Amino acid sequence: MLSEAAPGKVRIVHGDILTYKMEKAFPKHLKKNWEDEPPDIHIIGNLPFSVSTPLIIKWLENVSKKDGPFIYGRTQMTLTFQKEVAERLTANPGGKQRSRLSIMSQHLCTVENCFVIPGQAFVPKPEVDVAVVHFTPLVQPKIQQPFELVEKVVRSVFQFRRKYCFRGIETLFPESGRLKRTEQLMMTANVDPTLRPFQLSMSQFRNLCDTYRKMCDEDPGLFVYDYREELKQKKMKHSLKSVSQPEQTEEENQL
Repeated sequence: MLSEAAPGKVRIVHGDILTYKMEKAFPKHLKKNWEDEPPDIHIIGNLPFSVSTPLIIKWLENVSKKDGPFIYGRTQMTLTFQKEVAERLTANPGGKQRSRLSIMSQHLCTVENCFVIPGQAFVPKPEVDVAVVHFTPLVQPKIQQPFELVEKVVRSVFQFRRKYCFRGIETLFPESGRLKRTEQLMMTANVDPTLRPFQLSMSQFRNLCDTYRKMCDEDPGLFVYDYREELKQKKMKHSLKSVSQPEQTEEENQL
């Protein structure tokens, strides 16, 4: 219907937005330098709730690496999200909705919560309201570290959202030497360990990322450390001990 309504002006592409190669979607002559004004390209989407978070994380990674749709320059985006997700994307330090999404989006883009569309405006009607959010990539990110490193630090900090921030930062380090290295990171980054994750400012996250990067440079194996994998291995060992112990006792009883 759209193609018929605007012959020669609309091209419909059937595909998965999570895998579609947007770096090939637009004419090359629209490309601009990153430092210039945004190109005449605008990504506009009414996103399904089920893919909105992984999709914006994917596009934010593209912003960081200047690839995908951002190979053309600082391509702007206007997207819909569940109202609560939109509030997380735009939340300020200290706000109850401050989260991983707040840091990951705001350190790379200017993010604006434009307006709310009531759920009743849609068919079928969702159970929640929808918000329209506008993104303009920054010329310089507020945290100048690789996307994967920033995401790891931010994800770790918010892992225990209601606890002091040092509790999440601890998970960046192996159990052996964890407390000492956590104290070293927080002291060098000049971050109060008793702050809650949602209270941390962007500059404090920048200090944490910069300091963690230096620690990773000194210990190349540190970045690949996975706290969840360590927990998984400990649980497996505990389960094996629990299973083998009764069998051992049974043999002793038979003797």
